[in-house]
Amino acid sequence: MQRDYTHIIWDFNGTLLDDVAIGVVCANRLLRAHDLPEIPSVSHYRELFGFPIVDYYRRLGFDFDKLPYAELAKEWVSYYLSYREEMQTYADVPAALSRVRQAGLCQLILSATEKEMLKGQVEALGILPYFDELLGLENIQAFSKEEIGCRWRATHPEARVLMIGDTDHDAQVAAAMGVDCVLLTCGHQNRKTLESQPCLFVADSATEALDRVLGD
Repeated sequence: MQRDYTHIIWDFNGTLLDDVAIGVVCANRLLRAHDLPEIPSVSHYRELFGFPIVDYYRRLGFDFDKLPYAELAKEWVSYYLSYREEMQTYADVPAALSRVRQAGLCQLILSATEKEMLKGQVEALGILPYFDELLGLENIQAFSKEEIGCRWRATHPEARVLMIGDTDHDAQVAAAMGVDCVLLTCGHQNRKTLESQPCLFVADSATEALDRVLGD
């Protein structure tokens, strides 16, 4: 499968950044702080996680009548950032980004992360030079990146775009933008969920996805 793309838009968390285990740790810290049952495993986390994030928090047992979502989001981010020095990309990501650059394609990140936080993380990982643009949200509440994605698409109607992500939300955003999508199982949702989404295919890694899309 080789397609004549001009742009690849990457999701960040769970797609480029290997932060699933940290996501579970942070969720469990939040649950313990509010006397709620912890997530027992990564596989269970991948079954629970999804967008909108507010619904994921509800599945974890939070009652927003007792504690507003905005306060929970701030608390979670404080836990998450405490692990930032431990965060790394997946091992194959630098080579994958280099491969796309050598193929002459533009690369962007489209993330539900607040934009300054996103820039700081990408820079700390040493991968900022690979990207032509970073698209993040204006706040830390991670509601949706669909609007910002569609706004970018409206200003780049000629671009032939592949989005690579790790959640059903990435597939939904790609559909709203009218672009192709590939989903990776290494991230925040399980294969069963991903295979139920409208996408070209599901792959286990960025390398596998690029092998199928770019060829040799």
